[in-house]
This record gives sequence, C-alpha cells and structure tokens, in this order.
Amino acid sequence: MIRKIPLVATLALLAACQQPAGPATTAAGTSDSTGWADPQQFMKDHFKGDIELDVRNSKADWAAFTPRKAPAGSPNVLFILYDDTGLAAWSTYGGAINMPTLDRLAKNGLTYTQWHTTALCSPTRSTLLTGRNHHLTGNAAITEAANGFPGAHGRIPDQCATIGEVLQSNGWSTFWIGKNHNVPEQDVSSGASRKQWPLQKGFDRYYGFLGGETNQWYPDLVEDNHFVEPPYGPEKGYHLSAGLADKAIEYLRDQQATNPSKPWYMWFCPGANHAPHQAPADYIAKYKGKFDEGYDAYRKWVVPRMIEKGIIPKGTNLTDFNPMPPNVANPGDYVRPWDELKPEEKKLFSKLAEVYAGFSEYTDAQIGRIVDYLEKSGQLENTVIMYAADNGASGEGSPNGSVNENKFFNGYPDELSENLKYIDKLGSPDTYEHYPTGWAAAFSAPFKMFKRYSEYAGGTADALVISWPKGIKARGEIRNQYHHSTDIVPTILDICGLKMPAVFNGAAQFPLSGVSMRYTFDAAPDAPTQKKIQYYAMLGTRAIWKDGWKASAVHGALTSKGNFDKDDWELYHVDVDRSESKNLAKENPEKLKELIAAWNDEAAKNLVLPLDDRSAVELLGIERPAEEAPRERYVYYPGTSAVPEGVAVNVRGRSFKIIADVEIKDPNASGVLFAHGSRFGGHSLFIKNRKLYYVYNFLGIKPEQKLVSSTTLSPGKYTLGMEFVRDSTGKLGEQIGHAILYINDKAVAQGPMKTQPGKFTLAGDGLCVGFDSGDAVTGEYKTPGTFKGGNLLGVGVSVAKEQYLDLQKDAARALSRD
Repeated sequence: MIRKIPLVATLALLAACQQPAGPATTAAGTSDSTGWADPQQFMKDHFKGDIELDVRNSKADWAAFTPRKAPAGSPNVLFILYDDTGLAAWSTYGGAINMPTLDRLAKNGLTYTQWHTTALCSPTRSTLLTGRNHHLTGNAAITEAANGFPGAHGRIPDQCATIGEVLQSNGWSTFWIGKNHNVPEQDVSSGASRKQWPLQKGFDRYYGFLGGETNQWYPDLVEDNHFVEPPYGPEKGYHLSAGLADKAIEYLRDQQATNPSKPWYMWFCPGANHAPHQAPADYIAKYKGKFDEGYDAYRKWVVPRMIEKGIIPKGTNLTDFNPMPPNVANPGDYVRPWDELKPEEKKLFSKLAEVYAGFSEYTDAQIGRIVDYLEKSGQLENTVIMYAADNGASGEGSPNGSVNENKFFNGYPDELSENLKYIDKLGSPDTYEHYPTGWAAAFSAPFKMFKRYSEYAGGTADALVISWPKGIKARGEIRNQYHHSTDIVPTILDICGLKMPAVFNGAAQFPLSGVSMRYTFDAAPDAPTQKKIQYYAMLGTRAIWKDGWKASAVHGALTSKGNFDKDDWELYHVDVDRSESKNLAKENPEKLKELIAAWNDEAAKNLVLPLDDRSAVELLGIERPAEEAPRERYVYYPGTSAVPEGVAVNVRGRSFKIIADVEIKDPNASGVLFAHGSRFGGHSLFIKNRKLYYVYNFLGIKPEQKLVSSTTLSPGKYTLGMEFVRDSTGKLGEQIGHAILYINDKAVAQGPMKTQPGKFTLAGDGLCVGFDSGDAVTGEYKTPGTFKGGNLLGVGVSVAKEQYLDLQKDAARALSRD
C-alpha cells in the first residue's frame, strides 16, 4: 500500500529552492524594486524622474521608493486560533462550554461545520501561515519532533511566503499575538538565528511565546525579537489570556494613532485550550457539577444538540469510545468507561473538565474585549474575524488525567493517589494539568479519536466561524462545505484582492495547496464544495478525502510499531456519514483502491514520506544540528536571559556535575546559583539559611529530591556544586543513581536520586544563572530568587566523564585568579 516518492518528483520540488533569483513579483503582480540586482535596469524600469548634474535641474520620483499602499477600503483581518478543541466543546456548536464572544460572532456571520486541520498544532499553524500543506512547509509534526527529511525538517522554507509577508508588502500592518510553535527548537534562544521568528516572517510586531505551550501564570514571553518577563505575577491577578488581549489592544491603538488609514492583519493565538489548563477560580466555579455525569453521558447529550443546531445531519451516528483494536491503538489513548471508575476518580475527572471549560470561557471573554474595542473604535464593520481551533481535543492527559502534563512527554504514568492530592488546587499555579482521554473523546464527538489522529475526524474536525459585517450579508447561517486549514490563506488573499506571488524575495514559490472559501459567503448552506482533495498524515496515521469519500489507514499514533504496509484501510462516504461510522471498504473495493492510489500521489507531491510513528520520548530525543555543536563542558554567566532547553546543556540519561564560583560577602547571602525547569520538572542549586541546597524535582512528584549541606557558609570564596552519578536505567527510562553535594572539595551531603527520561518542559522554562525565571523549581524559594549578598562569577556544567574533584580544582583556580 506504500509507494516511495519517485526521486524525480522529490528533486523537481526541491529544485525550486535553488532557482536563480529574478524579478521579485509582488502579490499585486508588478515588479518590486527590492528584487533587482542591476542598478541600471532598476533606473530604466522604475525611476521616472530626471537626473542631471545639479539637483536643482533634476526631478525626484518618490513613487519608485514609496511602500505599496493597500487599496482604499481594504478590510482588516483578525484570525483567532485556539488550541486543542474538538467540535463538540463550544456552545456555538452545541457544546457545554459557554463562549459568548464566539456566539456573538456566529450570530453575525457564518458557522462552518466541515472545516478540518492537520490534527496537530505546528503543522496546522504552518498551513495557516502559508496556505501550503504541512509537509511542504517542513512541518510533518511539532517542531520538537523535526527530522532530517524534506517534509519534516521544521523550518518554513523561503518557497512558502507567509500571509504576513504578502500582506505586509502590500500595505497592511501585521501583528502576531500569542503562541508561535513554528520556530525550530534550537533557534529559540537569544544568540540563535531569528530567520524563523515572526518579525522575519512578515510581522511588524510580535508578543507571545515561541514554544508549544507555556505556564499561563508564569509564561515564557518574547516581544518582537527579545525575551521579556510578564508585567506582574499571578498574586496580583496576572493570567496570560488577559495579558495577550491587553497587548493586542495596545498594538491596535498604537497603529490607529499613527497610521489609521492602513488596514491590518492580526493573528491572535492564546494558550487556551492547550495544557496546562489554568484559569481564574471564579471561571472554574461556573462549571461546578456540570460534568459530573461523565464523558459517556456528555457524548450522548451533545450529539442531539449538535444535530439541533445543524452542525451535523440528522441520523448521524455516535461512534465508539475505543474504535481501534487493542493491538493497533496506543495504550495511552485508551478511554476508561465512566461506569468502571471509582468515586474518587469520577470526582477528579469531573473537576479536570471544569477547569478546561473555565479556561476556555475566560479566554473567550478576553477576546471579547478586543472585539469590543473594534466596535467602539469603528473598526468592526470592515474587519474580517475568523475564529477557529487548530486540532481536535487533546488525549495527552492519558486515561487517568494528569496534574503535570509533562509526564506524557516523558513517557511516565500518572498515579491517582498523586493526582488526588491536588484536587482543590486544580487550575491554579500549583498544577500543570490535563484532563483524561475520555474528555478528549467527548469533546471531539461524534467522531472517533482526537488530536494526533489524522485518519479520523476526531483529530481534524474543528470549529470555524467567520464574521465580516461589511462583506457577508448572511447572519447566523451554517455552511456545510468541506474545507481545510490550507484554504484560509487563499481566502484572505481573495478577500484582500491579492494573489500569492510566483516569486517572492527572489525565491520561486510553491503553489498554494488550498482554495478560496469566499464563494461560501454567498452560497447556500449545502452548496457543493469547491475543494476536491485533501490528504492527511500525522505521527504514523494517514487518510485522504476526495469528492465526499474518505479512506483511512488504521494505525495508532506514536505506537512505535511500524509495519505501515500491513495497515488495514477503511472507507467512508462522509457526504452521507459525517461521523465516519460505517466502513464501506468491503462493499466498494474499487473506490478504496482509487483513494489509496490518490493518497500515494498526494504523498509524492507533498514530500510526506517517510511515515514516523515513534513514541513522544523517541521523537523529542532526536539529536538535531544546531549552530553550536554539543560539548562536554558548558559555562554560564549571571545576567543573561534564560537559556532554552533546546540549546542548553543536556543532562538527560547521563551523569553530570554542576559547579559555581561564588564569593560570599554577607553572612546571610542567599539565592539561586543555577536553575533549570520548573516545579513540574527541573533542578536547582541555591543557598538558603547559610546552607547549600540542591533539589531535583522529578516531574513534580512529591516529595522533592533534596540535598542540604551539613555545614554552613560564612563569608569567603567558594566552589559550590553537586555531582549526579548514574548507576542504572529504570523500567520507565528514568536514570537511577546518587547525588553528592560539595562545598569546595568536601562532600557535605549525599543520597539516592533519579532523573527524568525526557525534557523538563515544552513550555520553555530555561536554564538560569543567579535567578530562576518563570515558575520556581522548588517550594524552597519564590521566583526570581535572585542571588544576593555576594558575587557569582559563573556556573559550569559538565557531562564529561572527568572526576568532579578535577573540575573543582579548575574552578577553584579560576576563582583565585579573580
């Protein structure tokens, strides 16, 4: 069933990356003066003035150098993109989560019932940026899973100009607020290339977080091209959703104060509804008891409501919770039947859903503030607002739910007893939670599976509402045409009267993969779609939709089982069976054969192969080339920004040593010497109560692993450090060994210790020297925990096999020189 991409096809597509630069054709189809290498040719083709020896006898031509202006009356565009939200979650689609702003926009515009995504965030976002299929953008999966293949390298190529670049070059102001997750992990650092950062991808301003997720109370923030700290903390009421809305309104006000005639494009990407699910307590309280009947009951309740609203047709069947055979599905994606749960499990699972719902509604309320501003400032009438989600509800919380989602990425199971300890703190800064797979299946009803699964609509069917008072006459209507995230960029270009250029900034462009949806604005609800074909491929799962039929290969995501050529294919006539409940493969073998052949063709055209179903730990652990090669010794100095984990010293799976050169001047000197990660996974070396501490916080599981010196520190010069000696590997990949704490060359504490199999976080809590950014690694201090009362010269971290005492001698010599 699998066909390798022909070498000729691969080379032909990649050859576009190497075509010589010619005249850079802009979106409007005319020559752009910045694309010419010959000054005389530029003078001939562009400059229409006169040049004489004396400027007094010459005539200027400002038109040759003036930035292009958008046509008068051009609309603004606000694209709002949630994370991890199935079709059955929101009130607009019949769900239980109240979304007043989305409801308001739907009543004033159109609600789409068959809009689809790639089933994962980075890939979907790359399609929304470029209008090309996700493998053409190099985003086969999330950026942290990038690999050295044409469709999986994780860097949007120059041959895929973004909607920001095209609109910016044609007179729009462009803003990106919130989540990015399209910058390669190794480029998320102060000293790395910024070629893939938002300001280099066509956006005038950026404010948000570059990774896949972040702590909503202690976010890792970037403004424009530099890292910044939140303006205040959660103890003063800070939450990221509100902070992003504040910044969005600020940018729009600034633009209107100086360039009110310019239209603008804003991509607003909140952290919701991605884990960690965190929200103010009053919003969580709104849903108290609303999910007590469980996820089985929710699915049965929500499907009739979706039918009543016209979201799905009458007669749509509710599919099974666990549709995949046990030998095929990922065990971590199993759904435990509600009636088999213990009472305390039901209580915990219900509360996890309440937090998710509160998180979603609270964020919608912040978006409402932006819409209110547009209305009050007279901009709403001519603003196209698109409100969507990037993939189905997430099953990354495991069958048991989690108070620390980072366990999923470490392949480490949750324990009910551990999770129950936090039931009264869920949604607060004390948890990094995620609901169980049952709620992922419920919020993705009536479809099979959820996020990461591209073969079923549970992973790909998403909400999309479009409102444009000036340009859409329909109010409160449904649109049932089948569409995909690749269709958004063509739609925006169509609305703005532009075309994707054939050449942009000297690079020949890949053709758009999508089609414009603008025809649907005036179409009947059930008018035929102008979309003809769309392939799907994600983490080993795959499918293809063509002319109302869909073929799906049955293969669990992240299963590490391979054998793709042995997959069974299913066939669905989705035009009449929206939930993909009736497999027609046996009745229509020729149609199935046709669709499998079409998938192979699309795979060849779009650089899809090879397929990759390896586990999250395997994918996240791939060694990727960076500007700096890995080394055995790293030296860090105080005063620098936090170093992201993708480029920081890697202590996973090995022995390591940390040593700090410190001069203590005040007897009560205290603070952080070294920290990396957060309370949900990380480690820290610090001074407190005149003693040296080292804490390794293993995935937030209590009690913390802690060493405290047996002696106190008085004023003087010291080398302070620790050593972890790895002895063995545990059954879940954790490293088991012992740690020793040192003051100068003397061991002052030691004990058993284990370290995480995977990363500390995907949220970006980086390596810090002299302070701890974001959320504190340990409850022994509060962030930033800045070192005070002495001089911290620097911190060295070694993963070499050298003895700690040899390293200590080198550090001591450095300290004596200073």
